[in-house]
Amino acid sequence: MTDITQSMKLNHLSFPSADVPATAGFFERYLGFTVSSTREGSAILKRPGFDVVIDHVRDAVPEYPRAFHAGFELATFDDVQALYDRFVAEGVEMETGIFNNGRGSRFFCRAPGGVMFELNTRADASPEYRAIFE
Repeated sequence: MTDITQSMKLNHLSFPSADVPATAGFFERYLGFTVSSTREGSAILKRPGFDVVIDHVRDAVPEYPRAFHAGFELATFDDVQALYDRFVAEGVEMETGIFNNGRGSRFFCRAPGGVMFELNTRADASPEYRAIFE
């Protein structure tokens, strides 16, 4: 790591979508982002620390590699359970139920436009994984 990359921070993530309002709405409704700008078919969403850009694609719904996803960490298992229950109740496209693979409890879902998300907690991670998270 160099001095330049030591101070580098995440600026933004960009996702293509055939339905920008629906994709941006998912980020806003379920993930706590604020839509700060919409123009020329794109949306810029804000969250402390980084932005998300949703860019309109005209020809087809983007196809993401099967395992491609963005992950968000929650504080507790109860938070994971509550969000999972809300997603199911509101018809979010679920990829998995809640499971624990040793690194903590998690589930996967998809936003309109096909972006997959992992919502997890490390609060219940196995002891052998805790050291790598610090």
